Amino acid sequence: MTYNTRGHKPRGASSFKRGRSAPRQSNTRSRYANPGVHIDVSRFVNKAVITEEVENFIPEHTFADFGFQDLITKNIVSKGYATLTPIQDRSIPHVMRGEDIVGIANTGTGKTAAFLIPLINKIVLDPREKVLVVVPTRELATQIDDELKTFAKGSGLFSVICVGGTSMGAQIRDLRHRHHFVIGTPGRLKDLIEQRVLDLSGFNTVVLDEADRMLDMGFIADMRFMMAKMPKNRHTLFFSATLSPEIEKLIHEFLRTPVRISVKTQDTSKNVHQDVIRIPSGKTKIDVLNDLLIQQEFTKVLVFGRTKHGVEKLARELNKRGIKSESIHGNKSQPQRQRALDLFKRDHAQVLTATDVAARGLDITGVTHVINFDLPATYDDYVHRIGRTGRGDSKGKALTFIE
Repeated sequence: MTYNTRGHKPRGASSFKRGRSAPRQSNTRSRYANPGVHIDVSRFVNKAVITEEVENFIPEHTFADFGFQDLITKNIVSKGYATLTPIQDRSIPHVMRGEDIVGIANTGTGKTAAFLIPLINKIVLDPREKVLVVVPTRELATQIDDELKTFAKGSGLFSVICVGGTSMGAQIRDLRHRHHFVIGTPGRLKDLIEQRVLDLSGFNTVVLDEADRMLDMGFIADMRFMMAKMPKNRHTLFFSATLSPEIEKLIHEFLRTPVRISVKTQDTSKNVHQDVIRIPSGKTKIDVLNDLLIQQEFTKVLVFGRTKHGVEKLARELNKRGIKSESIHGNKSQPQRQRALDLFKRDHAQVLTATDVAARGLDITGVTHVINFDLPATYDDYVHRIGRTGRGDSKGKALTFIE
């Protein structure tokens, strides 16, 4: 079934049924958006046309040019990496030279490898070195650790993940072993520092990944606390998808004469075909979603909702309709969230429903569609959501429901 994406805005039913748990939105501006924020719905319509300058990018380097240790080079080849992405090509030389960098890049551009590979090489050359990687979410920490294990295979390097929602006791035990990388979220890292389990004075390198998201999520005080505990003469790598006055202030605070590298030329990925779905009169959003999901092309779908309760309810309703669905949100424990993610990644679930915060930094291969079941609060949230599809060279579609 196909829905008209143009024309006047019809009167439509809200999700499931009307009631206090699902207030009706009377116009295209989300009533839950930040005060003073108006999102122009036309920005949700964008055909997947190639427009950015890096489309015909020819890297200046090869992986062999950097003189990585043989073990790392072998792991890069095993991973299937042949050509550097723009952020890798432009960042790695500066990281190798120990220069502070600010990297601005769209999601899915190979940013993690851009800092991990040269830092692994750095520690292989001097095992006394330690690296702190600070990220906004548990899921991103896990993904970075998985990549680290791939690139550092056989090197003997040890990493510790320090995130909330999991046993602090296990993390404390791991930190007592000799470790080279600590990857964590600001809140848990701060707790471990305050308990004097984690001492940052021996960490000469720090990566602040998705710094704009950490700022949005209220982690600025924790970030400042951690940076104050590190050596002043440190190596700082700062990555963000966006630049704002607040981000510029952090750059000024945390970095020393950084090299700025930007391969971001537009807000949303060139590979994502974006459109809106106007809910027809007499239809509910869940009915429209159901009609889309039974179509053959909707094989791996990430559905964003506004609230924890809403995305949980949505997953339950889809399962009742015979559509295998999982959910991730803040009310779930880390093992529950990881199980849901694994089922979705392995195609045991067709749909993953998620809140914005729970899905920060997710890197899931093969997501065919992102559906904004509820309007995002801000355009930055929209950019983040749809960046979960169309990653790398893949194509994806993003659809936003409008009532």
